[in-house]
Amino acid sequence: MAARNLAAVLHGKDDLRLEEIAVPEPGENEVQLSMGSVGICGSDIKYWAYGQCGRFKLTDPMIIGHEGSGVVTKVGPGVKHLAVGDRVAIEPGVPCRTCELCKEGKYNLCPEVRFCATPPIDGNLSRFYVHAADFCFKLPDTLSMEEGAMVEPLAVCVYGCQRGGVTLGSRVLICGAGPVGIMAMMVAKALGASAVCITDIDNTRLSAARSLGADHVLKVTTGDCEALAGVIQDTLGCHPHVTLECSGSDQSLTTGIHATRPGGSVVLIGRGSMQPAIPIVLAATKEVDIKGVFRYANCYPKAISLLESGKVDVKPLITHRFNLMDSVKAFEAAKDRNSGAIKVMINC
Repeated sequence: MAARNLAAVLHGKDDLRLEEIAVPEPGENEVQLSMGSVGICGSDIKYWAYGQCGRFKLTDPMIIGHEGSGVVTKVGPGVKHLAVGDRVAIEPGVPCRTCELCKEGKYNLCPEVRFCATPPIDGNLSRFYVHAADFCFKLPDTLSMEEGAMVEPLAVCVYGCQRGGVTLGSRVLICGAGPVGIMAMMVAKALGASAVCITDIDNTRLSAARSLGADHVLKVTTGDCEALAGVIQDTLGCHPHVTLECSGSDQSLTTGIHATRPGGSVVLIGRGSMQPAIPIVLAATKEVDIKGVFRYANCYPKAISLLESGKVDVKPLITHRFNLMDSVKAFEAAKDRNSGAIKVMINC
């Protein structure tokens, strides 16, 4: 009997449908994958809830999902490092590989990059999926398919810590205790940060952050960014060397600029408004470097190594699990703050 393929197709705002599609065949340097697990990201929720994420807008039906793992079921011509049966984590962005940015190793900034579930490119929340073989990374036997799906958001955190220069002895502020914020905390600690303070408006997420290794947690109850920066300084015992903004809140970005020590770095991992009002002159006079993060580059092997070594454990972050047929319920749980969800995983 021929294999059947089922996919979660987003047609528009609040319109996610399960549809049968053709089973894709691998081309040159591609592999066909039987998808294992796919995590729901904040960007997926934005496409589902609003029909857009930042500057990217949904114009045609699109298969959702980009945090994925799978098992190789077919190998296309030219593939040498993978074989049928290999379990892999899927790096969802495939660049042109030939432009100046790609050759400099900054392939995440390639203008021709094709990224899963970024319009108009289909994602991988389906039973079968085809992907570039050189952007599929073998999973150690000790890691589950769910952990393989978590490599994608973990890579974001690895890249963010690299951009911020987190190192031995760093004191780090993390704004936002969602899955990315908590994983950023874990990565910072693995890199040798001596103290990490994480902020959020949600007590449940702060409790999770504390239980998973945060040195300090602070509930945000004020809109006075300068006053909050003072509390952060008192909590850490000094100004943070690095602030990782993971909440997507303009207020948190402003707080980070006030809190970060002169000569430090503020890294934008979360996505706030397109034109936030921030104290840029203050940042300039403090020589605080404001750095952007756009996905990641060359971080998958490092993320997998962190998981394999046990220095980072993402399993406690997976709070809700659904099967592919219940994808709509999975998205509803991921969006609902009252659900207590940190990371929602769909097993295909």
